[in-house]
Amino acid sequence: MSAVAVKRNYSPLLAAYLEQLIKRPLLTKMCTAGTLSFLQEILASHLAGAPPARLPKSSPAIAHILARSHIDLRAFKLALYGFLISAPMGHVLVGTLQKYFAGKTGTAAKIGQILASNLIVAPIQTAVYLASMAVVNGAKSTGEIKRAVKGGYMKVLQMTWFTSPIALVVAQRFIAPELWVPFLNLVQFVMGTYVNTTMKKAKLRAENAKKDQD
Repeated sequence: MSAVAVKRNYSPLLAAYLEQLIKRPLLTKMCTAGTLSFLQEILASHLAGAPPARLPKSSPAIAHILARSHIDLRAFKLALYGFLISAPMGHVLVGTLQKYFAGKTGTAAKIGQILASNLIVAPIQTAVYLASMAVVNGAKSTGEIKRAVKGGYMKVLQMTWFTSPIALVVAQRFIAPELWVPFLNLVQFVMGTYVNTTMKKAKLRAENAKKDQD
């Protein structure tokens, strides 16, 4: 991407963001991923209908507001995951993929990019994501992390295999190259919110079922 690309008729905010991607690509991606991971957790909690954390009545008003908004420690942990793990990993993996296929516009190159993304990048990102979520959810041993990764790996990977090719085809055909990063961030945000919401709903159903048995 070059500075010339940013001079298109984009909104000032988008143009400023694209310029930061040129000047500070890794830092900009880290801040973006951290913010989106934070918002994703809060949105998923609301969509799943998760009850707010119970606080003593003597707690400060701001604490009650944060609890009702689902702004909690888990949201901040996920922000750290996006900032310190997801963004740097994606920067290296996706950046390497884009460099390899840079300037290649033929059908074979486009298919090759999609295959490489799904067979190399996606499996790595899925494993790291599930391992990180296991730690965020309280896993303290290697065995617990391995079980969490094994339990959800194929389900998440299959979802990625379904959505990623569609997103890449859309990007290749309709999205300007300088807009690929925000576009794919949006796709990842929607998919991540869906997965997170589904997991929260399943957890709530399990908790309710256990209460009914008791």
